[in-house]
Amino acid sequence: MNASVYRGGGEVRLESVAVPEIGPGEILIKVQACGICHTDLKKIEHDLLPPPRIYGHETAGFVETVGEGVTKFDPGDRVCVFHHIPCRDCFYCRHRDYAQCETYKKVGVTAGFEPAGGGFSQYVRVMDWIVENGVERIPDNVSFERATFVEPVNTCLKGLEKCAIEPDETALVMGQGPIGLLFTMLLARNGVERLYVTDRLPNRLETARRFGAAQAWDPTQTDIEAELSARTDGRGADVVLVAASAPGIVEQAVKVSRSGARILLFAQTSSKEEFRLDGESVCKRERMVFGSYSASVDLQRESAQVVWDEAFPVEDLISHELPLADLDRGIELARRPQDGSLKVVVHPQR
Repeated sequence: MNASVYRGGGEVRLESVAVPEIGPGEILIKVQACGICHTDLKKIEHDLLPPPRIYGHETAGFVETVGEGVTKFDPGDRVCVFHHIPCRDCFYCRHRDYAQCETYKKVGVTAGFEPAGGGFSQYVRVMDWIVENGVERIPDNVSFERATFVEPVNTCLKGLEKCAIEPDETALVMGQGPIGLLFTMLLARNGVERLYVTDRLPNRLETARRFGAAQAWDPTQTDIEAELSARTDGRGADVVLVAASAPGIVEQAVKVSRSGARILLFAQTSSKEEFRLDGESVCKRERMVFGSYSASVDLQRESAQVVWDEAFPVEDLISHELPLADLDRGIELARRPQDGSLKVVVHPQR
């Protein structure tokens, strides 16, 4: 089969590799679509994990074969898959901090080599504990492209659950890439009217307005602190969601928020990313700065139902659909977005 293999030094090569063999309790999925996620881009760009690996985890396709003992799925079933599932029994699981669970940290979906998601290939092997709890059926009326959003929507729902935003609060989403726009869409869906966003690309700002943002600003052209101050009697935003990674963005999030605000860091996933905050701005001003990472098993069904809802226009976020041979171009589009580029989806069977 064809697969895009990460070989280190930021290099990803299209190669021919063996179709993964499955064991008892496992299934093999024929991948029809896989979204490109920024967490994979960081692993590739910064060489965060040793090669070789096959990345890609926003995966949807057909069940090709099932292993001995599998009764939940049959060949031909349309499914999407989560590549992490927690044990639900350890200290972290009991506190619902699933991403810190050692079982959760084990990747249970692979196309070969060290398990890494595997969606940038034509087939993936899904291991038994993922089959039991991490595979969702796709309704017949839902495209594979739409289904690739179930995992990223889950991560956003998890972040919003931590933020606990009330409809009458003022929220700012910094960054309107695919994840930032998902946050905007979900907040608008939840009835948040004082919803403001920032981004540097005009098409993303226009898309955000269409999806429910009250105002959308370019931070290089607009004084965001002044705009929010004018709309909040001088206080600043109640909640800031940092959905982009750029030097100084966390410091700016603190600056535009009110005393006592909640600030969610969603995009700062690499140990190479650093920021500096003074004690007064956090402690004396009683701001809460916290992170949210990856998906929650508790929100798996809800995230699927959100994506299955035709009134939730996730497919409007897809700007490019590419064959596996063009993954390099897709990575470049996602890493250095241009006006007009948003979510990139790869089709391994093309």
